[in-house]
Amino acid sequence: MQSASPIVPDASGASAVAPVPPAPAGLVDRVRRFFPYIRHVQRYWIVVLLATIVGAATEPAAPALLKALLDRGFRPGSFNPWLVPVALLLLFAIRGSAGFIADIALAKIANEGMFMLRRALFGRMLDARMDLFRTESASSLSNSIVHEVQNAITMLVNALTGLVKDGLALVALLLYLIYVNWQLTLVVTFLAPAVAWLMRTASRRLHRLAKTSQAATVELAYAVEENVLANRVVRLHGAQEAQAERFRVLSLALRRLAMKSAVASAAITPLMHMLAAAALSIVIAIALAQSNEGMTVGTFASFIAALMMLIAPVKRLSEATSPITRALAVLDRSFDLVEHSPPERGGSHDPGRTQGRIEFENVTVRYPGGQAPALDRFSLDIRPGETIALVGPSGSGKTTLANLLPRFVEPASGTIRVDGIPLAEWTLQALRRQFAMVSQDVVMFNDSLAANVALGRDIDRPRVQAALEAANLGAVVASLPQGIDSPVGHNAVAMSGGQRQRLAIARALYKDAPVLILDEATSALDNESERLVQEALRRLMAGRTTMIIAHRLSTIEHADRVAVLDRGRLLELGSHAELLARGGLYARLHALGGAGGPEL
Repeated sequence: MQSASPIVPDASGASAVAPVPPAPAGLVDRVRRFFPYIRHVQRYWIVVLLATIVGAATEPAAPALLKALLDRGFRPGSFNPWLVPVALLLLFAIRGSAGFIADIALAKIANEGMFMLRRALFGRMLDARMDLFRTESASSLSNSIVHEVQNAITMLVNALTGLVKDGLALVALLLYLIYVNWQLTLVVTFLAPAVAWLMRTASRRLHRLAKTSQAATVELAYAVEENVLANRVVRLHGAQEAQAERFRVLSLALRRLAMKSAVASAAITPLMHMLAAAALSIVIAIALAQSNEGMTVGTFASFIAALMMLIAPVKRLSEATSPITRALAVLDRSFDLVEHSPPERGGSHDPGRTQGRIEFENVTVRYPGGQAPALDRFSLDIRPGETIALVGPSGSGKTTLANLLPRFVEPASGTIRVDGIPLAEWTLQALRRQFAMVSQDVVMFNDSLAANVALGRDIDRPRVQAALEAANLGAVVASLPQGIDSPVGHNAVAMSGGQRQRLAIARALYKDAPVLILDEATSALDNESERLVQEALRRLMAGRTTMIIAHRLSTIEHADRVAVLDRGRLLELGSHAELLARGGLYARLHALGGAGGPEL
């Protein structure tokens, strides 16, 4: 599968393409994969680094002050012991200030990275080929873009900064330990290979578990989404118990994976403590042996204090592998969703407004997994301004034919032309500007009426009002307290089916495209709603090339020509009267019931 580079908005908001390795293997390469999204905040990384260095430099100061206090503070005249508490206050004031500055800069980096990555993922979703939406569910995409990015970026940036902080603190404390007693420090460093092996082993297992848990989480979210969308069907068929059992099984699988991750993560801490205890025991034994060789109480106490301080950063460094691997597993999935979904590609042709002539020449369409082609060497020439109805049994290829024009579906072979120009040569924006579609599945956004009518375009209020009037929605708008500024709610669910259909017609009227596609626009409407919709459709169809997919006779019989499809092939073509006179498939379907019978 082709790999594509994600869109990376720059600091000004413009979009650029960041070259991203399709499948990085190493940890460093996988982390480097996300740097394009935070590179514009380099100054904050510098602030974090400087503040972290200052904080790390103060780590050895506390045991050093302890050494001075024990060796000299209790001897009269040696030095003023009250300087020690003053120095401690100053020390922690510096450390606290450095930590505060680092945390604020870190929050800026995390939020900027989150913002840029979300924009990149959403941008790729908007321009990805339609295959993406056939392979990924809505819950999977929304979860990846919204929740997963937030959790993963915060976790990753915090973990990486923790690595730097604790790494520098570790170096500072080791240098101090070497300065105090290099022999004892040498003993401590012998445990480093064991720590490294432990961290590497735990990291690999945690990463595998994180990837598996992520997939299980998406599957569980998908089950919830299905039941939200199908809540009426589930209740109607009494399927609550079956769906609850399905949810229980998926939840149990996720719980088992979560427990495995918890066990793997929790095992690191006691193992690290055992290694630390072993090192401390050995150090104490050697220090007791060296007590006769001039080691002072202050030196020993200072060394032990520094060694104990060493445990905390080592422990945090060992635990940093868990959030890093979890974050990378989540982000790997987010990137895979877009990198394996190449963006749509168009040509350069943009003539403005077309005349509306459409030609299908030997077009074949095959869907993945389908045994027979959805369209099989289909040819049809539609004249400018003509109204043509597409009829045929369910699965004959009517909707596929309509989806070919805006390139929502790509043909396996053959050529489709608009005004004599193949679709592949058009820019996608110019091509889709030529079509308006009204279907039985009306989709509205949680915005105002005006915004839904002028979707994607500047809102011309008089034009919006005129489109709503032409769509027989004038009385509905007049009854609303805010008029065309009234919110429609989630997918306009408060409106009736006929009103939502007419709102879709108003949107098409506002777009004023030269080619109109009606995909069963009057299905499942009552007689009064259908009458209002038909009136609005007649206004919409005037002067446009129109393709009608419908099973209602009232919609079909006024078409200039009727194209009869069966199993992806064009069987008959002619006017309503001509096809009835021929006595073929159209006549048989008509005889079975027409408007009230099977789908034409």
